[in-house]
Amino acid sequence: MTFPYRYRLFHLFVAMASACFLQACQVDTTSNLADPTIPSKDNDGQKTYEELVVGYSQIGAESEWRTGNTASIKEEADRLGVELIFSDGQQKQENQIKAIRPFIAQQVDVIGVSPVVETGWDSVFEEAKDAGVPIILVDRRADVNDDLYVSYLGSDFFEEGQNAARVLVDLLEGQGNLVELVGTVGSAPAIDRYNGFREITKNYPGINIMASESGDFTRAKGEEVMGDFLQLYGDEIDAVYSHNDDMAIGAIRAIEDYGLRPGEDIKIVSIDAIRDAFQAMIDGKLNATIECNPLLGPQFFELALKVVNDEPVPKWIPSEEGIYFPESAEELLPSRQY
Repeated sequence: MTFPYRYRLFHLFVAMASACFLQACQVDTTSNLADPTIPSKDNDGQKTYEELVVGYSQIGAESEWRTGNTASIKEEADRLGVELIFSDGQQKQENQIKAIRPFIAQQVDVIGVSPVVETGWDSVFEEAKDAGVPIILVDRRADVNDDLYVSYLGSDFFEEGQNAARVLVDLLEGQGNLVELVGTVGSAPAIDRYNGFREITKNYPGINIMASESGDFTRAKGEEVMGDFLQLYGDEIDAVYSHNDDMAIGAIRAIEDYGLRPGEDIKIVSIDAIRDAFQAMIDGKLNATIECNPLLGPQFFELALKVVNDEPVPKWIPSEEGIYFPESAEELLPSRQY
């Protein structure tokens, strides 16, 4: 039997509508069951993770800490379905700025920045503000007006420096000579860890900081600078304060090459709490590490979604961190994620 054209067209429309309805129901159900922690799309005008476009300007890969930080950002973006445009600055501010400007031109929803140094960001941050693209500082602060960024997610570097000083003062019983391996010159952690340390040691006249020099947060540079310190001061050095674990591990190599025992002849306290620092404590070569948590991905994207949906957020969201000693290192090492 041959049906009129209008009847056949109507029948085709009904079939297509039914198929679309069934497909839509199936997608929604699968999405909700797959991961209940990821919000499904709704019609209230609020963005979801799957709709979020984020530009992220990373410093580089100068340390194991930074590697863990980058992995946390990328893995969480994949888990949530966020479109992440990631840029590695290779430890150069000019590279970071060159990456941020295309983010602004693309009108991403939010920009995350880990500034390699504190100063020199005003112009590009102003450009982002004028374009209506919010900036979140991650791990490191920038010396800019508060209205040029929406929030800072990261550690209290000043307190980390204070905690390191307290531990070293106890190890030296308030008396001794120490050298300091400083992080990247002009960076927020280097500045604050330097000042926080001195805020405590100024109360202990028996503590003498013999020398302070940048190791740029790297193992190779930390080893080089510590070798120079040993050539200058030799066994007069009682302790090392390192602004991160990677430089401390470099210092351990230099001390061993010099013929002294790290952790015994020369006490060492550093910051970050990476896995290699726990192994160094197990080996008796590191006396303590102050935690600086790099696993900021989950907090960052939760914050980013709130920002683009105009929800109120704190100006500073501090990380939760601890202090670790050799006594607990072997037990805790298997659970360390970075």
